[in-house]
Amino acid sequence: MSNNAPPLFPSGEYVAPGHYGPNEKMVLVSELRDCPTRVRDAIQGLTDEQLDTRYRNWSIRQIVHHLADSHMNAYIRFKWALTENSPRIKSYDETKWSEIVDARQAPIGPSLMLLDGLHARWAWLIENLTDEEMSSTFFHPELDDNVALHQSLPIYVWHTGHHVAQILWIRSAKEW
Repeated sequence: MSNNAPPLFPSGEYVAPGHYGPNEKMVLVSELRDCPTRVRDAIQGLTDEQLDTRYRNWSIRQIVHHLADSHMNAYIRFKWALTENSPRIKSYDETKWSEIVDARQAPIGPSLMLLDGLHARWAWLIENLTDEEMSSTFFHPELDDNVALHQSLPIYVWHTGHHVAQILWIRSAKEW
């Protein structure tokens, strides 16, 4: 790719936190609660045409819908881990999901509203979980390993930042 090609990880690759404790949990919960605002700020003022601008393989519109899809799945994974003993989660092909007509063409308003409610509820849930509950796990078939909720939480906070950075990279490159 040329020097002007979008980077794969504009915010940097995910690096797991070295420590997880009550202070880290509260910082992550605050960041999780703020995720919808970060997405809204990144897309503020974009036209439909601009929302259809691609960052590598996905348009900004697809990125917003992907965040809603991904984080809905994550919330459900948390609930399964809290109610079952290391349940095997259902993975999904995010690329195929992004090719479905709603991800390609639907207005982003409903996904933004979904993110608002989902993140408010998810953050509240995590705030009220004990350390023992945050150690609950689900089995991720793609990783072939159990993942504890306290390991999953920072991944989804990073995930939002990763996609927001993609949107901001496009805006900067296009001078929007």
